[in-house]
Amino acid sequence: MRINWSCGRQLVSAQDWIQIRRVRGFHASTRQLTNSSLPRHQEANKENRSNTDEWTNITSTIERLTDRKLLSNPAHPLSILTDIIFSKFPEQEYTRANFPNPRVSVYENFESLNITSDHVSRSKTDTYYLNKDHVLRTHTSAHQVESFRDHPTPGFLIAADVYRRDEIDKTHYPAFHQMEGGRWWSPQGTSSVKELVAKINQDTAKIPVSEIKIIDDTLPFHDGNPKQHGQHQEVCIAITNHLKRTLEMVVGDIFENIALGDPSAPKEPLQIRWIDATFPFTSPSWEMEVYWQGDWLELFGCGVTQQRVFDRAGYPERVGWAFGLGLERLAMVLFGIPDIRLFWSEDPRFVEQFTPGVVSAFKPFSKYPGTYRDFAFWLKEGTIPEEFHDNDLMDIVREAAVDLVESVKLIDKFTHPHTKRNSLCYRVLFQSMERTLQNDEINVLQDSIRDSLKTKFGVELR
Repeated sequence: MRINWSCGRQLVSAQDWIQIRRVRGFHASTRQLTNSSLPRHQEANKENRSNTDEWTNITSTIERLTDRKLLSNPAHPLSILTDIIFSKFPEQEYTRANFPNPRVSVYENFESLNITSDHVSRSKTDTYYLNKDHVLRTHTSAHQVESFRDHPTPGFLIAADVYRRDEIDKTHYPAFHQMEGGRWWSPQGTSSVKELVAKINQDTAKIPVSEIKIIDDTLPFHDGNPKQHGQHQEVCIAITNHLKRTLEMVVGDIFENIALGDPSAPKEPLQIRWIDATFPFTSPSWEMEVYWQGDWLELFGCGVTQQRVFDRAGYPERVGWAFGLGLERLAMVLFGIPDIRLFWSEDPRFVEQFTPGVVSAFKPFSKYPGTYRDFAFWLKEGTIPEEFHDNDLMDIVREAAVDLVESVKLIDKFTHPHTKRNSLCYRVLFQSMERTLQNDEINVLQDSIRDSLKTKFGVELR
């Protein structure tokens, strides 16, 4: 989970990507925390979510997306995929949680998950802030503490929309969807570590063994991917085995028993592999990749849940695991959908071609020509290129053109040899998925983008 589990997104440096990533029972006792015993930030004042301040950076375009609720349509590919994955988890063990409101507190989105105040993912260039205390959730993990605390079953599943400031291209969109899952065990009713391990192992034995090829060269834990201090190693190993067996079963069923997005693709033996990973709220942690149509596709981020998460949920005695999955990336592969914007298309020809419960190949209904326009400008005197963030331009473009832009790319940086002023040039591809754009229409959008650049950032257009 970028911080978020495994959503296949790209960012800045490799080190920042490791930091930002990532997608994310025996019945619960009746003990519940009262509101007064919860951290103050956790029970955020919902009225304050609408207040604005110097942190507010959500645009009207993004605000409108929060009302779309794509997962409520059973014929939408994302809903179809969600239902298929949910069906692999027994309902008597996993609660299907529903969190329709993407507005959460900073505590829920970051602090409850051990994400420190100086973490890169908390930057205004990465996250949409409603105000200094509230954000649009950047991952479904924002509900992890609440889910471990409140649900009557030992497991939970969440699927929901999440938001992040990001680049514009065919695989990135500021709103997308993730799935989160978790499972816990309690030592209550056991008299020793050995009995707790036996309890977990009994549950693992109930999970069908997948017949896919599994490549796992990882260790249960080591210095670079450590178990948590104070957790018995046999408990850690037992949790890990249950986690990996569960996700291997899910992936094996999905990829071997549903139709391909491209039915003509050659059938290949399914392989998965496990890779060490790092997440703030699990340790040890891993990623799962599947070999599909000639490439390794990253699917899950997962790991043994940090005890501090259970502490914040009010159950410090529990142990367990959590995973996360980015839905769009997997749906694009399985349904053969070439552009992430299509998931948000309001053209009925998109959703009407799909059937609830069935994975079928996407049938293109249009292919209209695109038009490139370049935007070149001098930054304000004394400003270096690194101080102008790409995501600021992306929001300006989205606010002006909404979904009429396929990609935005930086194509040139230039420093004047005498004045030392810095210039940037971005290339924007205007292309609708539903109709041909006219030059006059593109000119209006271009002027709007240029005006916003001047007004908001004081640039000098070239």
